[in-house]
Amino acid sequence: MRNQKQLLIEHLNNKLKPFSEAKTVIVPDSGWIKTIRTTLNMTLEQLGGKLNITRQGVRYIEESESSGSISLNSLRDVGIAMDMKLVYGFVPIDGSIDSLITRKSRILAKKIILRTNHNMLLEDQQIGEEKLKLAIDELAREIKAELRKTIWD
Repeated sequence: MRNQKQLLIEHLNNKLKPFSEAKTVIVPDSGWIKTIRTTLNMTLEQLGGKLNITRQGVRYIEESESSGSISLNSLRDVGIAMDMKLVYGFVPIDGSIDSLITRKSRILAKKIILRTNHNMLLEDQQIGEEKLKLAIDELAREIKAELRKTIWD
């Protein structure tokens, strides 16, 4: 039976799934606003008129987007002015939230087990490579099942 944490992870994975192809999108150097505006043959004045700002204001918005300092509200407003919808989300580098948690759990497990094994080595009680791998795998499964907060340290 799945626990509540697993259900939340599965639910979040499903919510993020539509964004998975977005990681292949290459953002234009000049930003989306300027690229779309110029492709649509829309002038700075025309977009400014829709936003109730000057052409210099539009230029500032385009530069803010290009530098990464634009706000989500500004992006949403520009999208509305150009009859577009702003889509916002995150794409897990690992492909899914589950894969991210698995990787982070394994990193923590390996750190804990290797630290313990080092102490045992000092006492000439270290365990073999195969047992070491099994211990890491088992602890990683445990950490993932508990979704320990320490995986984010």
